[in-house]
Amino acid sequence: MLRRNLKRTLTTVALLAPSIAGAQTGAPAQRHECLVYPYAEVKIASEVPGILEEVLVDRGDVVAEGQVLFRLRSDMQRANYELAKARAGLAARRVQRNADLYERQMVSIHEKDEMETEAELLALEVREAEERLKIRVVESPLHGVVVRRHKSPGEYVNEEPILELAQVDPLRVEVVVPITLFGKVRTGMTGQVQWEDPLGGLRRTGKVTVVDPVVDAASGTIGIRLEIPNPDHRLPAGTKCWVTFAAQGAAAKEP
Repeated sequence: MLRRNLKRTLTTVALLAPSIAGAQTGAPAQRHECLVYPYAEVKIASEVPGILEEVLVDRGDVVAEGQVLFRLRSDMQRANYELAKARAGLAARRVQRNADLYERQMVSIHEKDEMETEAELLALEVREAEERLKIRVVESPLHGVVVRRHKSPGEYVNEEPILELAQVDPLRVEVVVPITLFGKVRTGMTGQVQWEDPLGGLRRTGKVTVVDPVVDAASGTIGIRLEIPNPDHRLPAGTKCWVTFAAQGAAAKEP
């Protein structure tokens, strides 16, 4: 769907672009219209239904990978966990108390096996209760920013998203170019990306990471993706831009 939308937006411009040969004969380097996207966008929901106890982030917040985003109420799950731990502890102590009796042959091998098996099963119940408790605390799967927040503490949640996150370092630049550039723009090459007005002063060097191996026969174009580092999150995603590939002319200077 993203590819089709991107092609509809950019194909007209790409078809009007002159070939790379113009740059090689001294003509100005050809610019290609492009779109800037976050590197990844994810919708965060709860694995289990429940009532939101707290949401620790809001729109615009920067979040780190592994940071806690929200928690569900978990009083019952916490009580089950403590109960399972108590039962497992009792079973473990029972095995220890009967170890000497077994050595003195006062406990049969059958009884010893039953006690040890019970202790192992109860230890597994502790692990299960612990996991049920953990999944009610949701962490960020990436380093990025909060784009939207859909729920607040006290609301019931099920499968619907609670937060939407975007990873904006690096940024993805998607561009559709004429077939004349096929084989001339390759992965590992660089391109100069310039934002359109009112951000016309922003220029960065991007690295080509994807060149579609299949040409779109209907439009005579190919899709190309570049990546731009954005560690300080100063560069905006969701914007239009222009890209000039290094093979087409001198590289633009960055500010």
